[in-house]
Amino acid sequence: MKKIYMFTLIAVFSLIGYSQVTITPNPFEVDESITITLNVNSTATDCNGLSNPSKVYLHSGVGDTTNPWTHVVGNWGNDDGVGEMTNQGGGIWTISFVPETYYGLSASEAANVVRMGMVFRSADGSQELKANGCQDFFFDVGTFQMSLSSPSSETTILNSGESLSISASNIGGPATYTLSANGSVIDTANFLSSYSYTDMNITQNKNYELTATLNGTTITRTFNVLVDPGSNIGIMTQDYEDGINYLDDNTALLVLYATGKDFVYLAGSFNNYQPDASYAMKKDPTRNNKFWIELTGLTPGQIETYQYWVVDKTPVANSPTLVKTADPYSTLVLSPYDDPYIPTASYPNMPTYPAGQEREVTVLQTGQTPYNWQVTDFQKPKKEDLIVYELLVRDFDADRNYQDIIDRIDYFKNLNINAIELMPVMEYEGNESWGYNTSFHMALDKFYGTEEKFKELIDVCHQNGIAVILDLAFNHAFGRNPMVRMWMDDPDGDGWGGPSSDNPYFNQVAMHTYSVGNDFDHSNPRTKDFVKSTLKHWIQEFKIDGIRWDLTKGFTQNCSASNEGCTNSYQQDRVDVLKEYADYSWSLDPDHYVIFEHLGTDNEEKEWANYRLDEGKGIMMWGIMTHQYNELTMGQNGDRNIDRIGHNARTGYNGPRVMGYPESHDEERLMYKNLQYGNTSNSSHNVQDLNTALSRMSALAAVSVMVPGPKMIWHFGELGMNNSIFTCNNGTVNTSDDATPGDCKLDTKPQPQWANNWLTDAVRTQIYEDWSKLHKLKIEEPVFEGSYTMSSGDFTPRIDVFDTSIPTTELRNVIILANFDVNTQTVNTNFPTGVTATWYDLMDATGNTTVSNSTTTISIPAGQFRILGNRPSSVLSIDDEVLSVFTIYPNPTQSSFSINSNVSNIEIYDLTGKMVKSFKGDFTKNNTFDISSLNTGMYIIKVEDSNNKTKTTKLVKL
Repeated sequence: MKKIYMFTLIAVFSLIGYSQVTITPNPFEVDESITITLNVNSTATDCNGLSNPSKVYLHSGVGDTTNPWTHVVGNWGNDDGVGEMTNQGGGIWTISFVPETYYGLSASEAANVVRMGMVFRSADGSQELKANGCQDFFFDVGTFQMSLSSPSSETTILNSGESLSISASNIGGPATYTLSANGSVIDTANFLSSYSYTDMNITQNKNYELTATLNGTTITRTFNVLVDPGSNIGIMTQDYEDGINYLDDNTALLVLYATGKDFVYLAGSFNNYQPDASYAMKKDPTRNNKFWIELTGLTPGQIETYQYWVVDKTPVANSPTLVKTADPYSTLVLSPYDDPYIPTASYPNMPTYPAGQEREVTVLQTGQTPYNWQVTDFQKPKKEDLIVYELLVRDFDADRNYQDIIDRIDYFKNLNINAIELMPVMEYEGNESWGYNTSFHMALDKFYGTEEKFKELIDVCHQNGIAVILDLAFNHAFGRNPMVRMWMDDPDGDGWGGPSSDNPYFNQVAMHTYSVGNDFDHSNPRTKDFVKSTLKHWIQEFKIDGIRWDLTKGFTQNCSASNEGCTNSYQQDRVDVLKEYADYSWSLDPDHYVIFEHLGTDNEEKEWANYRLDEGKGIMMWGIMTHQYNELTMGQNGDRNIDRIGHNARTGYNGPRVMGYPESHDEERLMYKNLQYGNTSNSSHNVQDLNTALSRMSALAAVSVMVPGPKMIWHFGELGMNNSIFTCNNGTVNTSDDATPGDCKLDTKPQPQWANNWLTDAVRTQIYEDWSKLHKLKIEEPVFEGSYTMSSGDFTPRIDVFDTSIPTTELRNVIILANFDVNTQTVNTNFPTGVTATWYDLMDATGNTTVSNSTTTISIPAGQFRILGNRPSSVLSIDDEVLSVFTIYPNPTQSSFSINSNVSNIEIYDLTGKMVKSFKGDFTKNNTFDISSLNTGMYIIKVEDSNNKTKTTKLVKL
């Protein structure tokens, strides 16, 4: 690249200068060596600064004037040497490189580089140094540069008929200037080092482009004018909803709440994103000054896109004059950041993002064909019977989309769950996320699939008796959220920021101690309106059966970001607003499930659990019991009191409204900790052995899900998932005990359950089948809607479930016994007097396994359980293909067993996976199989049935 230094011009050219940072030489070309010098002693910054750093890193990028960060070098927070500077002593740090090489630029990329951005940080990223006003440092690249001195901002607001003065100068030599407005050239000038022009009598919005060309190099500056439409009052004929109102196949009316804003233009595909005065939205003073506009002449079925260009002529400090944003009430948005990376297989025929625009845009389409629902009158499972399967679409199957879940519907049916709870599926920032960084609460994230496919998923679930519950994050939002951006604090002018002081939806500082992102203000009527509109959308448009409300502790306005005691104590405003949201949900759907992730004190939670309980409602509360259950599955001596899995241990609860769970997305996998920290004191039952640890997971379900009241399981616990939730994308594990706590928790997880075909693994399949049986008993036997008592705190918890309103000739008493020790335990039966002379093992579909009520103790092998009833249950039919199809008896046994159906090729495995005995041939239920030579313990029996299908079950050898 030719280097031309015009020093005589530098003296009169206005360059950006910083006292902290210098570049030598300056100006410089992209292909020559430069040295960046940082003086950390300077205090001319209000963005942290670097305090006696042991290392300093340069985080930098180069690009054009629009985005100087197009090509970035640096890994924020990583002490990896990338961008590390050299300590010259006295607070001076330097780094030298050739930009073209350092940023890995191709020849064409290097030719377009005119700007460099940089920020400095400590090794771990906890300290950073920026320029005054918290702006990044920016430097021009190249000896030919153009500086635009007027207009001073990207957007200028003018009254109709006013003029715009444009002036610029350059270094490098006399250049050719060309000025265009709305795509047409309006002025040219040749061989100038400075340029000026006045565009007179402006009556329409204009997008300007000023170029300066020298020796084949062109530099471009863009800016625009918006004409103030003045008083543009218009009264809507009725109360239209915020967002898009489809009046007919050719007409849509848009409504936007933008309090404090002076005017709004609607820019879209229908005006080529160059709105004129006819697209200035009217303001209705009778309806809270909402802006609105009616679009006519639309083509039915045709995709249109749009943005609101929202203007505040006198914004509060650090807030922009103009914000371009998609509709907060969007039901489908297009994103220039995320959409290019969404697989076509997940979202076929995705609408095209409009060229030349920035930020998200809203999709509008009249004449859409409604989804043809196959189930229009779904009957929700009783709250008392709920077994909720929590899943993250991203990590459920290989394609990470809705179709994966539809394809696995038999998996859910066979597991006998009756509800699926999806972690947030609303449009979130990025693609592979947990979804709690929601940006558009009424739009589906396209990474998982189309709206049509999501409705199909719900419909298929309903066809199979499975309710669908959505996880909704209304505690917080982040920078892409349009309600953050319209009232935004943006000191560095990059178009991103947090809430400003006049934001009607968000607090500037969180009013609780669990802050993530920007804190919603749930005392504001506008926030309440938006929340209710969101609920209405999902309940009515998608037939969603329930909402799990994320982090409800953050709904108070009474506390602060540092007062934990306040956040965790009773707050009346929080109680009231969440009741209000529950009431609204029930007004739309009387049987709607309302679930709070509060994890707070009983005195507050009971207000919701008991709310409108006499009407059959009441709010369900998440009940975390991970630590206590993990102590049991690990066989360790920590807190093993599991009483709070149900409502009886909760003060003031008048009904079974605790949705207890041993595992959820937020906690470490029980199986992972079993393998890491399990009891190893018994070599024949070493909990750190995989198969031994897996063999304990059936007992987990017996003493958790079977407690009366709604319960929840986390995806693939039913197969003994043992991958840490801190598994990183590269397969390593960074646990909360590591130097960087929680790293990789949100990373996309592998799919061993399908890749390794766990459903053919005898030990893992046994967990699945045991859980399936327990779920079926829980859902179909009325006794589990009754009451219970529990004794826990040691390795042998006991649960007594009963309903004395049920006749004694039916199943009205159930006793659940388990042994989480690593040794066989003798457990007292303490059968209730006068109930029955014989107790039946409910896991034996034949009813052949019984215990006399005269038996005072039962021997339970390590990690196993027994579930006994006063009557046998008929819900586990031996012919039910959902279950094992075959049963072995007696079980436990001392010497031999039989099988209740015709089978062949019987194989017996110990818990290490080793085959210890086999029987070849075709057998009937009259055959007996001798196992007297086997040692005491638990074994897996694997057989082939008459359909050549492999089935497994477990056998206890006494």
